[in-house]
Amino acid sequence: MFYSDERLGLFIDGANLYATARGVGFDIDFRRLLRDFQGRGYLIRAYYYTALSEDLEVSTIRPLIDWLDYNGYTVVTKPTKEFTDSQGRRKVKGNLDIELAIDALEMAEHIDHMVLFSGDGDFTPLVAAMQRRGVRVTVVSTVTTQPAMIADDLRRRADHFLDLADLGGKIGRDPSERAARDARRTAPIDTTPQP
Repeated sequence: MFYSDERLGLFIDGANLYATARGVGFDIDFRRLLRDFQGRGYLIRAYYYTALSEDLEVSTIRPLIDWLDYNGYTVVTKPTKEFTDSQGRRKVKGNLDIELAIDALEMAEHIDHMVLFSGDGDFTPLVAAMQRRGVRVTVVSTVTTQPAMIADDLRRRADHFLDLADLGGKIGRDPSERAARDARRTAPIDTTPQP
C-alpha cells in the first residue's frame, strides 16, 4: 500500500533483482520501474547497487550502469574481489549490503517509505532499524519460484510484500522489444559498395 503524498526511497540490490526477474521470467525495464514508483508517491531517490568486474571493458553490465546513472538512478558500485576457496576453486565476490544499509539509514529522516528490491535475509535487521525510525518498508521479491527468492524472516519483518511476478506487466520489458534488439545485433552487415 502506497500513499500519494509519501516520500519514497528505492533501494535495489542489483544482483538479487536480476536473479529474481530471471526466476519469474521477464527482464526489468528500468525506465518503466522508475515511472511506476514515481506514480506511487514522491520519489526522493532510487539507488541501484552492483559489483563490477575489474575488467570494465568486457563487463556486460556496464551499459546498464551507464544508462541508470544518466536516467534518474543513483548507482553505487564497487569492484569484485577474486579469491581461491579451501578446495582450490576460483571464486568471485561482490557484496554491497553494507553500502545499501548505510545509505538507507542515512535517508531514513528524508523518506516515509522504503522500497527494498531484494529477498536477502541479511537485510532483516535493516528493515527493523528503518521501522524503528518510523519508515514503512515494502520488500519486492518473489515466492513464485521453487524455492522462493525471499527469506521468510525478511518477508515477515516487512510492512508490505510485493511479488515481482505481479509487477511484470508494469515494469517488465516488452519481449518483442528484446527480440527486435537481438535481431539488430545479429543482422549481417551489408558490405556491398554503395553507388
